[in-house]
Amino acid sequence: MNSLWYIGAFLLALAPLIVVHEFGHYIVARWCGVKVLRFSVGFGKPLFLKKWGRDETEWVVAAIPFGGFVRMLDEREAPVPAELFHRAFNRQSVYKRMAVVVAGPLANLVLATVVYCGIFMYGVTDLKPVLGPPLQNTPAATAGFESGETVKTVNGQPVAGWTQLRKLLMNAALDKSTLNIELVGKDNTNIKRVLRLDALPNDFDTDPTEGIGLMPFRPRMDAVVGSITGNSPAALAGFEVNDLIVAINDEPIPDWEQVVKHIRPAYGQTLKVAIRRAGEQRVYSVVPAEASENGQVIGRLGIAVKPDPARYEPFKAVVREYPLPALGHAIAEVWNTSVLSLRMMGRMVLGQISLRNVSGPVTIADYAGQSAKLGVPAYLSFIALISISLGVLNLLPIPILDGGHLLYYLVEFFKGSPLSDRVLEAGQKIGAGFLGLLMLLAFYNDIHRLLAG
Repeated sequence: MNSLWYIGAFLLALAPLIVVHEFGHYIVARWCGVKVLRFSVGFGKPLFLKKWGRDETEWVVAAIPFGGFVRMLDEREAPVPAELFHRAFNRQSVYKRMAVVVAGPLANLVLATVVYCGIFMYGVTDLKPVLGPPLQNTPAATAGFESGETVKTVNGQPVAGWTQLRKLLMNAALDKSTLNIELVGKDNTNIKRVLRLDALPNDFDTDPTEGIGLMPFRPRMDAVVGSITGNSPAALAGFEVNDLIVAINDEPIPDWEQVVKHIRPAYGQTLKVAIRRAGEQRVYSVVPAEASENGQVIGRLGIAVKPDPARYEPFKAVVREYPLPALGHAIAEVWNTSVLSLRMMGRMVLGQISLRNVSGPVTIADYAGQSAKLGVPAYLSFIALISISLGVLNLLPIPILDGGHLLYYLVEFFKGSPLSDRVLEAGQKIGAGFLGLLMLLAFYNDIHRLLAG
C-alpha cells in the first residue's frame, strides 16, 4: 500500500510536467503556422486517442508514461502534399524552429515560477536557521559553531530559514569558498564566525551540510521507530514500526540521538538492540549495513525516527509575500536553482562531484511520496523542483534532447545551411548512447540506495 502511494505521487507529479512541456512545443508550433499531427503524453500503445481541432490533431495518452512528444508535419518523416509545404516544420525559418524547440523547456521553467509564486503567497513553512551540534572533524566544528546558535546572515545576506541556508552552503561548497556568518547565541549575544571550505572533499553527496558539519537543531525525540526500509538489516531482523528502542548493547537509550550515535560507527558489528513492543521487551541481534556518506563509511539499520511535529513547532516560521514580491522571489528561485543544477552537472562531468548524485525514477518516486505526505506546499515545491530539472536537462546541448536540436539550428544559423543527414544521424546515435548510459547510472544509484537502506 505504501508503494502504491509513492508510485501514485510520482505519476501525479510527472503527468503535468509532461503535459506542460509538450504544450509549450505545441502552442508555439501553432503560432508559427506548423501543422501538429499528434500530441502524445507517454509512449507506446495509445490508451486514449481523440482527433480534435481544425487540423484534426491526434490527442493521445499512451501506455508508457515516462515522457511524451509532439509530432509535426515534416518532410523528413513522411511525404507532404505541395499545398501544405508552408505548414511543414522543416520548411520554417531557423528562428521559428528554434522557438518551437526551446518552448518546451521554457514552459517547464514558467510552470515552476508560477508554482513557486503561489507557494510564496500562500506562505512557506520552514525551519528557523537554528544550528544543532556540529559534526566532528568538519569545517563547522573547526570554526567553533555551537548547538543552539541561530544564523542571521551569510556574507551579509539575511537568512530567513534552513532551506535558504542550505542553498547558500551548496553554492559555497561547489566553490570551496570562505563564508562570513553572523549568528545569535543562546544568550542573545551577536557572534561572528568564519567558515572555510577550502579543505572540503571534492566527492560530497547531494546535501553538503553534513560534509560541512552544519545541521539543523533537532529537538529531543523518543527512540521510537517511525519507518523501516525494505530488505534493510532492521527489516530482516524483525523490527516493526512503533518499536521503542530501550537499550543497545545493554546501554540504556534515552532518545533517538543516542540510537544514531550507536549505529553510525558500528557497521559490520553485531549489536544487541532491546526494544519494547506492546508492553513486552524483546532483544534482536542485528548488524548495521555499511554505507557511504560524504566520503565516510557509516553503519545503517534502515530505520527512521517516528516524528513528533509538536516538538518542532517552536522552531518553525511561516513567511508570506504579496504577489509582486512573490513573483520576483519565484523568478530568482527558478534562476538560482537552474544555475545550481548546471554547476552541479558541470562538476560531475569534471569528476569534482560524485556521480552518486544522479537519481533515477525510484529515488524521485521516493521523494515524491515523502513530499506528498508533508502536505500540499511541500508536494508542489517538489513538482516545481522537478520541473526546473526537466527544463534544464532538456536544454543541454545533447542530440535527441531539445538542446541538441537547438544546437543544430544555431550551427545552421551561422553556417547558412542545415547540417547533413549523416551528421544528424551520428549525433542521434551519440545522444542515444549518452542518455542510455545516464539511465543505467541512475538505475544503479537507485539500486545502491535501496540496498544501503
